[in-house]
Amino acid sequence: MRYRRAVERLRMLAEACDQTKRVPAAEPFLREAYVFGDLVEGADPIDAIEAVFVLNLPPEEVTWGSQPPGTAWLVDFLRLDRGGIAYSWRSFRDPAWNHVIRGPVRFWSLEGPEKAVLDALAERRFDVLRRVTAGAEEERVQMAGELEAALEHLRAVHRSYWDRKWRREHRGLGRYPEHHLWEAVQGYLDLLDARGE
Repeated sequence: MRYRRAVERLRMLAEACDQTKRVPAAEPFLREAYVFGDLVEGADPIDAIEAVFVLNLPPEEVTWGSQPPGTAWLVDFLRLDRGGIAYSWRSFRDPAWNHVIRGPVRFWSLEGPEKAVLDALAERRFDVLRRVTAGAEEERVQMAGELEAALEHLRAVHRSYWDRKWRREHRGLGRYPEHHLWEAVQGYLDLLDARGE
């Protein structure tokens, strides 16, 4: 997709994120949205908008590579499954960055779309973007915690995999228990490989 089209699509995504605040809930499910990768580097064309969505869920429910509970409606609402957007989830208690998500830039929060960011991207003023980064030690500590959480998630899915009730709860909207098992394995191995083991 051409760069200009990608920025327009990001604007529409920011507006859609803002509409999620209308969903009645004690606390908003979606809290922030970031963009990273080729779009914030100015590549043209780009394969996909790389985005990360920060959810109002604890880290143990948002392990790397998983589809956390309650995200199916958000994928549909934000049209993330229509192609052109590569997305990831993060817990609001974890940083937006990780070993894949490098230098993310927030384009939406509960206050609304980040107009200055969207305008800077449209004008290709990449030097004014506030990227979220971490030092080497902070990254190492975060990686260790995420790896531990991913292993616990993998073990939990493995333990429950043949349980009829669990399988029933993890089926629907085009998803099956096999998806959850594959994502748990893939997320854990990805983190393990990133740590260099």
